Amino acid sequence: MKPINIYALTRIDNSQDIERLERQMSKRNRFLKIKKWEIAGLRSFSAHLSEVVEDSEALAFFYSFTMPKLGKEFDLLRVNDDIVVNIELKSGNVSEDMIRRQLIQNKYYLSTLSKNMYFYTFISNQNRLVRLSNSGRLVDCEWEELGKVIERQENCYDGNIEELFKEDRYLISPLTDPGRFLRQEYFLTLQQKDIRKSIFKNIRHNDGHIKREFSVQGFTGLPGTGKTILLYDIAMQLSKGQRVCVLHFGSHEKELEQLDERLKRVDFYYCDDIREIIIDKAVSNNFIEETTSKKIETIENKNILTLHNDYSAILIDEGHRINECSLSAILDFARQCKVPVIFSYDKEDAIAPEERYSGGAELIEGIEGYMRYKLTNRIRMNSELSSFIACVMCVHGRNYRHDYPSVSLVYANDDKEAEILLQNFERDGYIYIWDDGVDTLAATCKEFDKVVMMIDDTFHYDENGFLRNKDIVDNNSRVRNLYHGLSRAKKNIAIVVKENLTVFEKLLYILQR
Repeated sequence: MKPINIYALTRIDNSQDIERLERQMSKRNRFLKIKKWEIAGLRSFSAHLSEVVEDSEALAFFYSFTMPKLGKEFDLLRVNDDIVVNIELKSGNVSEDMIRRQLIQNKYYLSTLSKNMYFYTFISNQNRLVRLSNSGRLVDCEWEELGKVIERQENCYDGNIEELFKEDRYLISPLTDPGRFLRQEYFLTLQQKDIRKSIFKNIRHNDGHIKREFSVQGFTGLPGTGKTILLYDIAMQLSKGQRVCVLHFGSHEKELEQLDERLKRVDFYYCDDIREIIIDKAVSNNFIEETTSKKIETIENKNILTLHNDYSAILIDEGHRINECSLSAILDFARQCKVPVIFSYDKEDAIAPEERYSGGAELIEGIEGYMRYKLTNRIRMNSELSSFIACVMCVHGRNYRHDYPSVSLVYANDDKEAEILLQNFERDGYIYIWDDGVDTLAATCKEFDKVVMMIDDTFHYDENGFLRNKDIVDNNSRVRNLYHGLSRAKKNIAIVVKENLTVFEKLLYILQR
């Protein structure tokens, strides 16, 4: 989306013509629905600028820009190497508190640009211009002040504004980049915020303290919908007043140790197969400021996890990996200590039922009184890659596109050719994820710009169009590993098919139909 000339846009009156002209000027891929009061406000804003800025009729602003994935909208933006100017337009009947909160929120979202920032709101029916001060207060200001700031903006950016807001600036994984997570250099989508708000409402008193009562709730979604960042954000927010713990049923033990060391009131436990939980009463009602080891002790061939009874909440990541014994132990502990439990887990509806994890999600959703939320918006992965992965998992599905420019497909006749092709992709910056279970598990909850994986002759499509594999050992499905590995990609996917022309031709059909 390009910046537009506000003066030129407001020289006409017909609403439909204005919308057509705006689309032509901005090069956006859709028509904006522009209300009459917005046009009047833009026209008045342009007239005021003409009185204080020389050649104001040539000024260009990004108009009605929405941040990708997050849905945060800005009325007017103007950006150069040093300065960001944001002006919000109001017709009136808006409280000062609402204006202030909006500008503070805008400041929060625009902070990823790392520039000097100026925030204004123009209330057109009051002919009033206000500014957000450095201390977060609203102050009335003169147009000359805004004019001087704009005149300092030489050589403003006139490219596609989406390039300034790449998802990797603000969409992170706490396990891929724990440092940025700890500095809170991330944003949640509106859907994530709504789920967090609902969860807090169920477990918090009005004063913000966590209720001392047992309850179970959680959220699910496909890979890339932001489950991990939401769960860890909830843990961090809850820990501001009370002590909580996070039980992680995946890999990333080193990353968890880093988070555990820095977040003093969140204890992270790397879990596998919990059969029993022991309550450590020695630290009841006392916060432990120093870091303690979070290892699962093996006692008499049982996996024993020792937890403190002063935790105010228990959060479980990768809950779809949990078994019935571990779940029972956690729930018994939570009931005894009267604390809420919050789950994050995958639902693998895209995969053939026989290839899915056995029981994890179903066990959680079968808990009496369980409250379930669902994340539907993929924030890590674009719609193209999401559609392609869904089609790979079930070739008869309807979730397809006409082209997949971010997907590469090659064929290898033997191991040597496969190795050469994989090395070519790795030289181009692709991360090769094996599908043997170990390395796929290590990639869980992480993301990469480019991912390459291999499909060999053990894969096939069944009569229902689902991708299947003849090798399923100890519930380790290579189809499931392929699904989760490909879902780690943010920008590009590559597949090397080895000695399997039937599957290769099916994938070609997906790419070219």
